[in-house]
Amino acid sequence: MNESVTQIKDTTGNPAPLGLLGFGMTTVLLNLHNAGFYELNSMILAMGICYGGAAQIVAGIMEWRKGNTFATTAFLSYGLFWLSLVALVLLAKLGWGAPSNDTAMAAYLAMWGLFTVVMFIGTLRLNRALQAVFGTLTILFFMLAIGDFTGASAGFKHLTGYEGIVCGFSAIYAGLAQVLNELFGKTVLPLGPVKK
Repeated sequence: MNESVTQIKDTTGNPAPLGLLGFGMTTVLLNLHNAGFYELNSMILAMGICYGGAAQIVAGIMEWRKGNTFATTAFLSYGLFWLSLVALVLLAKLGWGAPSNDTAMAAYLAMWGLFTVVMFIGTLRLNRALQAVFGTLTILFFMLAIGDFTGASAGFKHLTGYEGIVCGFSAIYAGLAQVLNELFGKTVLPLGPVKK
C-alpha cells in the first residue's frame, strides 16, 4: 500500500510590512503633534482609525493565518490600541463619557508600556530592527505615562514627541526593508541578525 503525503505550501504575502508601516507612519504623525508641530486634529484621528488601527488589525489576522503568534499579538494589540486611543478622544468630544484625567491616561499608557516590555523581550529572538522598534516604543509609553502622571513641562512632552518620531521611523524602516529585500531577493536594507 502506497501512502502519499500532501504538503501545503504557504504562498501568501508577508503581512508584517503592512503592520509595521501602519504603526510607524501613524506614530510619527501623532508624535509630530506631541513635539509641538501642530495641534491634535482629524488627520491624526483618521490615521489612528484607518492605518494605525484597521491596517494593523488586518496584518494581525494575516499573521494568525501564518501561525505567527508574536506578530498576531503585536499587530492586533497595537491596532486596537490606536482604535482605543481615538475612542478616548471621540467619546469625550461626543459627550458619551467623561474625559480621561492625567492620572487615568498615565495608568493607560503605563499598562501599554508593561505589555511592550514583555514584547520587547520577545524581540530578543528576532532581528535588531524589531528590537529597535519595541525598545523605543517601551521608552515612549513610559515617557508618555510619566509626562501625564507628573504634569511634566512642555519641554519634556516635546522631548517625548521626538523620541516617538524615532520610534515611528524605526518601524517604517523595518517595514520598508522587508518590502525591498523581498523584491530584490537580497539585503537592500539590513534588519540585523536573527538570534537562534
